[in-house]
Amino acid sequence: MTIAATGLQPSAPRWRRRRFVAGLGVAQIVSWGTLYYAFPLIAVAMERDLHLSKPELYGAATFGLAIGSFAAYPVGAAIDRGHGRTVLVAGSALAAMLLVAWSRVASLAHFYAIFAGVGVAQAMTLYEPAFAVVARRGMDDARALITALTLWGGFASTVFVPVTQGLLDGLGWRATLVVLALLNLGICVPLHLAVVDGARGAGRAPQPPIGDREARRAAVRAAVTHPVFIALAVAFTLYHGAFAALTYHLYPLLLERGFGEGSVVAAISLVGPAQVAGRVVVWWVARDRAIRGIGMATVVALPVSLLVLLTLPSRFASLAVFAVVYGAANGVMTIVRGLAVPEMVTKEAYGELNGILAVPGAVARAIAPVAAAALWSVTASYDAVIRVALAMAVVSAASFWAAVLHRGLSGRSPASQLQL
Repeated sequence: MTIAATGLQPSAPRWRRRRFVAGLGVAQIVSWGTLYYAFPLIAVAMERDLHLSKPELYGAATFGLAIGSFAAYPVGAAIDRGHGRTVLVAGSALAAMLLVAWSRVASLAHFYAIFAGVGVAQAMTLYEPAFAVVARRGMDDARALITALTLWGGFASTVFVPVTQGLLDGLGWRATLVVLALLNLGICVPLHLAVVDGARGAGRAPQPPIGDREARRAAVRAAVTHPVFIALAVAFTLYHGAFAALTYHLYPLLLERGFGEGSVVAAISLVGPAQVAGRVVVWWVARDRAIRGIGMATVVALPVSLLVLLTLPSRFASLAVFAVVYGAANGVMTIVRGLAVPEMVTKEAYGELNGILAVPGAVARAIAPVAAAALWSVTASYDAVIRVALAMAVVSAASFWAAVLHRGLSGRSPASQLQL
């Protein structure tokens, strides 16, 4: 059966939906801020205090992302079975414990062990599980709620970069981590307990079970072997790899291309607001457009931004255009990534399928920064990195367009071909 065939009740009262998305949204700000955006700032203090090198410190972040990628599927499957509230609460509690453990780290091995757990906590608390919880509620406005969540999450760096720096200046990095842990316990855990459970009583029943275990497995097998799903996996994996490689190296890359430090900092500061602005445009202007069309435009934006960087003069105007297009593309891609599977593949087993789709993308995000550094060391130039990223972005765009064209030509999703 598909979601369309489950006989869902009318939408929950508006105030309950707002409470639901606001609670998840605030939790997303705290989760992203403490588990992701705080890391570079704390790493600088750790480098000085523990005499660790940047490769050693950032290697832990890469290791955690890689471990977390393999947790994405079981997390999604657990949410599909109705355990979304438990997953989010346990993930926030785990994050708090790991942040406290991080505050007491004394050796590199201990640090890497902690970050293996941090990767799992990220897989349990960031966008993917939150999207799956929204989708499982079966709300007919899931697209609006997912878009709203990305708007909330877009403010995580704006809030937590200055907050973390202020804490570091006043308390030091160890005490800062304890404060960040308390935020997870004091904000995320209560919010997940309140609003996720509250969504069940928001005037409509939770989505019924998809079926028995064999029927669920059949739906997943049909989806993952379908050309549309495979093309989406290629598109998102290459996109995330290219974006991660560029983002981690953006500051030295732009300096190498002849831009001054002030211009580089100003341009990078545009990326975050551009991400939010892109999501706002989707929210207000393209709310009724199919995610396929939005995605087709979005995947083209990344290679266009790189062509701007490669071909236009080394002036701030060119750099600003690059930063705005680059940031807006990534902001909208988060929404496309969350909605492509239910619109283009199937509405069944959202958590499991999104988890499967997330694995290669997370691995690419983990490997790409290290691979870009290795390529730079061989060529002694970021030009090669940009060109490889451009090639990846072009293939990503072609793969997404192929998925859309195949979906349009076939006219049916894998789920509709199954007799469930």
